[in-house]
Amino acid sequence: MKLTFLGTGTSQGVPVIGCRCEVCLSEDARDKRLRTSAMVECGDVRIVIDAGPDFRCQMLSAGVRQIDAIVLTHFHKDHTGGLDDVRAFNFVDYPTIRPVNIYATPTTAEVIRKDYDYAFAENRYRGVPEMRLHEIDQNAPFYIEGVEILPIRGMHSRFEVTGYRIGRMAYLTDFKQIADEEVEKLQGVDTLVVNALRFRPHDSHFSVAEAVELIKRVKPRKAFLTHLSHEIGLHAASEMKLPQGVELAYDGLTIDIND
Repeated sequence: MKLTFLGTGTSQGVPVIGCRCEVCLSEDARDKRLRTSAMVECGDVRIVIDAGPDFRCQMLSAGVRQIDAIVLTHFHKDHTGGLDDVRAFNFVDYPTIRPVNIYATPTTAEVIRKDYDYAFAENRYRGVPEMRLHEIDQNAPFYIEGVEILPIRGMHSRFEVTGYRIGRMAYLTDFKQIADEEVEKLQGVDTLVVNALRFRPHDSHFSVAEAVELIKRVKPRKAFLTHLSHEIGLHAASEMKLPQGVELAYDGLTIDIND
């Protein structure tokens, strides 16, 4: 299995528009963060987690020509705002039109149908994105081309968000709370990805300390922090503050995970 971090930034990305802090002015490529997204490749199956406003740039940067599905963690625009661009994948094999499979909870699916109503209308105009929307049960695994996906439930402030375990990798973003029974589902993972907005506490996202506490409970071989704001500090300096086995992810980082 291969995991690629397509974006590791928070909702505003890094640099933040108009900001003159040392992180936003940094020339270190690891301090340039698109909105959070990842790609998981299991053999020939390619799954993208979240499609925010930077989706098009991420697909071009990674040289992606085909995806089997997009799984969504929740309905915020920094995770769904790029779905219109799936239409490029619809026409890669033109004249054959291939819909893109989208997996989401019923709540998120409802928002997608509203925000992209033109893609689900009865009389659609030519060229709209062809999306095949699948509603998932957060309490049960589902399968994409034979690959098992296990949802992991969490709370993002006052509403639910969904992480995913795929084989020995688990990916959680925008979590602020997680129940003990959900932590149990993470036991045995080799690689754990967790959001950590900044070192200071935040109302709706894990801080670094909260993310590290979860990592200690799960005990993966390796852990990576994502959904990082410019308040996380410079990559080179902040990574030195992390415990052994925990790293800051950065855009373009690719990890091989043993199945």
